[in-house]
Amino acid sequence: MKCTSRHLYQNISIFLCLVFLTFSCGCADKNIPHKYDTGNISVNNRVDNVALSFASDLAVTNDNIAGKNNTTIEEESAAALFDVNRANVLYSKDIHERLYPASLTKVLTALVAIKYGNPEDVITCSDNVTKLESGASTCGLKPGDQLTLNQALHALLIHSSNDAAVAIAEHVGGSIEGFSTLMNSEATLLGATNSHFVNPHGLSDNDHYTTVYDLYLITNEAIKYPLFNEIVAMTEYSTVFNDKSGAEKEMSFGTTNLFLHGDYSAPSGVTVIGGKTGTTNAAGNCLIIIAKDASGNPYIGVILRCSQRTLVNEEMIDILREITS
Repeated sequence: MKCTSRHLYQNISIFLCLVFLTFSCGCADKNIPHKYDTGNISVNNRVDNVALSFASDLAVTNDNIAGKNNTTIEEESAAALFDVNRANVLYSKDIHERLYPASLTKVLTALVAIKYGNPEDVITCSDNVTKLESGASTCGLKPGDQLTLNQALHALLIHSSNDAAVAIAEHVGGSIEGFSTLMNSEATLLGATNSHFVNPHGLSDNDHYTTVYDLYLITNEAIKYPLFNEIVAMTEYSTVFNDKSGAEKEMSFGTTNLFLHGDYSAPSGVTVIGGKTGTTNAAGNCLIIIAKDASGNPYIGVILRCSQRTLVNEEMIDILREITS
């Protein structure tokens, strides 16, 4: 059962979203046509008119910025590095182009769940946790399984479990559609108006897209929540939950973040403190990294549509070098 206060918060959020959309002149979705080809969102969906005065504490730019190291990435990729506290863009390439985010979607899923849910809530999984496309990453949830929202969030962010995403969405939003409404409402309130989300996991859909810049806005908000920061920094997780008969089930997994896993190292003077990975055939290899410099100042790096898993990590290292340049 979901508490009355959660429904109140959801309704308030949706109402505010509608007000924002009604009075804002900066929402590009009304003016930019959506055109798709070969499984990817075409470059005709690039958004060049972005309101640069949305908030004084946010990094903003409409330009490609080479950075002090003249960092380069794949032609088809979009990427950026943001200095969180100084509200500065250190590197950027095609950051307002609409692209598929794959499992980077789950940063917004977690943000909405933490904001509107209670970590100690008990989720009862529906049949939909098993209705995912072949090959989708899961943590093995079955209909009738019961686990806390906190446990599901760990599976969502550490293991990138799509079944956990479904369970979270149905619990917090009442349905996938209801939760997607909350996602879009939250994104709009953050100024991420060049995005549209139709599911909580990021499995490909033509109507599910975002930009590098919007993912910065979403991640920048997510890192304000201690639970989010705690989870995305973890290298492994083990827990016990219950099946539909009440019997205990174990769940254990490691991070998909290869920087935290130890396969890749940040440049000298930079420490990776968290992040999120994402990969689908349509989206390519995607990565968000949260890092800090030697003084503890935080940064957010984002890469979308990279062709190879190894390359997306190598390119992130190059981007992170801008921190100490």
